[in-house]
Amino acid sequence: MNRPAGSLRRHLCSTLLILLCLLGVFPLDVILPSFPALSDEFRVDTKQIAYSVSFFAVGVAMAQIVIGPLSDGIGRKRLLLAGLSVSIVGALGCVVSTHYETFMAFRLVQALGCGSLVLGQALVQDLYSGTQRNAMRILLTSTSGLFISLSPLAGAFLQQSFGWKASFTVFVIIAAIVSLLSCVLLHDAPASHDRAPSMSSYRVMLRDTDYLAHSMLSSLAFACHFSFIVIAPLLLMGRLELTAYQFSLVFIGYGLAYIVGGMAATYLNSRVSPQAQIKAGLLLISTAGITLLMWEWVAGLSVLGVLLPMIVCTTGTTLVRPAATTQALARYPRQAGAAASLNTTLLFAGAGLTSTLVAGLESALTAGLGVLFVVASLCGGWLLACTKDDGMQRC
Repeated sequence: MNRPAGSLRRHLCSTLLILLCLLGVFPLDVILPSFPALSDEFRVDTKQIAYSVSFFAVGVAMAQIVIGPLSDGIGRKRLLLAGLSVSIVGALGCVVSTHYETFMAFRLVQALGCGSLVLGQALVQDLYSGTQRNAMRILLTSTSGLFISLSPLAGAFLQQSFGWKASFTVFVIIAAIVSLLSCVLLHDAPASHDRAPSMSSYRVMLRDTDYLAHSMLSSLAFACHFSFIVIAPLLLMGRLELTAYQFSLVFIGYGLAYIVGGMAATYLNSRVSPQAQIKAGLLLISTAGITLLMWEWVAGLSVLGVLLPMIVCTTGTTLVRPAATTQALARYPRQAGAAASLNTTLLFAGAGLTSTLVAGLESALTAGLGVLFVVASLCGGWLLACTKDDGMQRC
């Protein structure tokens, strides 16, 4: 696959990757303010709508586990275009659904299509090299944080102005634009011409202790973020009775922590080892968990008592995830698609299952979230002990 040549092509490639990030927040974050409306529309409990987000994450994980190794053999372009087409069908199906079961079925179709978004990680590997590759990953991390911070506000605007169907409609429009850019910018040639599409590469990666340890570290950090995403409407709009607009404003502070964390990661990247960055992030996550538990015990549930620990946790998550993911993917540069898919599958599968467990606690949501943060940081510390700074296996 050709690397960007020329200023216009570089900007268009950057736009394509940024829009892939934007597509990822619509099914997960932009839809959050629509939880009450979806609950009313399909006459189910709000918790059932929250489960749809976890269900979506598991569907993405199922799809990308196949897409990654296929893309290493047959190329990224055709799989990305196929996935985008499937996700558009799923989103349109959600719009016309009249029953909860039908809506969930089309959410799964959308999730299977969105599994192709994992190819954004592989495209960074294909299109850029050296410092450009690192710079693009930093840009995408910061951009993702910005999208997360603004997505509930955008979701609230879409919900109040056009109803819950609007977020799916905008998703379709952006997916169509990404498809057009992919047709123009990407080529059919596979990233690894000497490698046939095969699932066998996963066997090697699953025996690689260092790859698995760093992938699981990234998954644990993401599970903390994703669990809050799922239960945030239940806590802030359900228990504390915030309006969708108030919820979106509160969420801006949470999302901006991703930008702060990205800036911290950029600063630390050239000064300390990835292992040190991960340790610092795990410490912040555990601190957030203890703070969340203590605050509710002493002062009860409040917006500030939820938001401040989450900002601390998110900063820690943003330190852990980029460092751990980079360490994992760097071990398989010629199998970028498979490595990215397995890494992200572990990410979403763990996040989906964990968030479902936390959401099911009902009367103990904040306590469950706090315990998750503490346990995740402890498990992360153990995983970190299974690696060395030079990437050699220890466990």
